[in-house]
Amino acid sequence: MTISIIIKTLNEEKRIAATVESALAALQDTGGEVIIADSGSCDRTVEIASQYPVIIAQIAPPARPSCGIGPQLGFQHSRHDYVCLIDGDMLLDAAFLKDAVRFLADHPTMAGVTGHVEEMHISNLEFARRVSRNAPENRTGPIDRMNGGGLYRRSAIEDVGYLSDRNLHGYEEFDLGIRLRSAGWRLYRLDRRFVQHFGHTVNSYRLLVRRWKTKYLYGIGELLRASLGKPYFFQLLQELPELKLWGLIYLWWLACSGLILLLPDTLLALAAVCASFAVAVLAVSFRKGGLSMGLYTVVAWFFHAAALPVGFLRSRRLPAEPIESTILGKPSLGESSLGEPALGKTA
Repeated sequence: MTISIIIKTLNEEKRIAATVESALAALQDTGGEVIIADSGSCDRTVEIASQYPVIIAQIAPPARPSCGIGPQLGFQHSRHDYVCLIDGDMLLDAAFLKDAVRFLADHPTMAGVTGHVEEMHISNLEFARRVSRNAPENRTGPIDRMNGGGLYRRSAIEDVGYLSDRNLHGYEEFDLGIRLRSAGWRLYRLDRRFVQHFGHTVNSYRLLVRRWKTKYLYGIGELLRASLGKPYFFQLLQELPELKLWGLIYLWWLACSGLILLLPDTLLALAAVCASFAVAVLAVSFRKGGLSMGLYTVVAWFFHAAALPVGFLRSRRLPAEPIESTILGKPSLGESSLGEPALGKTA
């Protein structure tokens, strides 16, 4: 069976050529197509990608960029039995697809399978924190979501209606995972590499600010809003431990506000607030193995906690609606990665 590889892009001119070449190389043994799902790049991403035998689909107004819109855009223009999802700054392991297809063939109740994401840039504190965090979704074996992408069974995606929610600026993998699991499907991580990831190299705090501006941090609030009234809502609350953490952050902020408002000595109140912050940073630093990581972690908690209610209150569109898009390029007859024409569709 052949595979549709969807590459999500937004201003990926530095890495897109290598990413496309890794995808095309991985298809040599399995066959399939490569789809660039572009969220409105304003650099040379599309120009560079157009030099390869790939389908290039780009969102068109009124569609707006989000983490959830890219995968769904690619799925909308795909046609094969398996769908592999990667980012435009990743290199797909050449042998992964063969192992993944074999695994899904042997396990018919599995909706998707992935492997390890090898982070290549860990000088950024956010990616270093991601590598050091031993979260359940990053372990080998059964998992609740496929962070970073992987290979999905098309029939499973069609069973739950859509690949990713266009409204989500983050947590789109968890949203898909819980919808699949609620429908009786399962997900699995193999003990092998899936991709190499060349993430952001900008200053960690600048990245936090950028993620606020791009609404990435709104994702968990948007996920909660999307899950209201769904049969898996309470399961979702149990499976996201960060919600308890943000709740503690809100209580901390409330206590600090109470000190400032109620203590007659303002300087004493501010000193108490600063002391509580310092204690928190030192405690986290001890756990994380360094002051810089401890300070960054606490600041990141603040950003995430502040973004949750903002994301929850955002308006939504129906996630299964066709995404407004334009086909900017596709292989000519006989030029696709399989030597067969690639089918392009416009919404």
